[in-house]
Amino acid sequence: MANTVQAQSTSTPYRVTLTDSSGHQWFADEPTDKGGQDTAPNPVQLLLSALGACTTITLEMYANHKGIKLEHVQVDLALNPNGDPEAGTNNIERKITLKGEFTEDQHKRLLKVAESCPIHKLLTSNISIQTELNI
Repeated sequence: MANTVQAQSTSTPYRVTLTDSSGHQWFADEPTDKGGQDTAPNPVQLLLSALGACTTITLEMYANHKGIKLEHVQVDLALNPNGDPEAGTNNIERKITLKGEFTEDQHKRLLKVAESCPIHKLLTSNISIQTELNI
């Protein structure tokens, strides 16, 4: 099944309803200082949450497959934490905290695995977006 999402405006300014082909529904909104109602994550938080979720799931799957006793994963993310970057660049800071029983070699391998999660690969690739306007 293709990874598709539909975003639709609502009667509340800047609140967006998001749905996927599996019937899941979630929302995006802007903070009140930007005219929204702050009822849901903003679009940047949704992007960061995709990377955090993918990193966590990838690490859990790898640890489970390899029999590594990984008890807990926490991923903290920030976009441009040091302020506005140079034009045309952005920086995502990702801090991963792992709890469990693993060797130094397994710890290093887990870091490498985190860098190979599908969303990390997508965000670090050359992305092209084709846009079509329907009226």
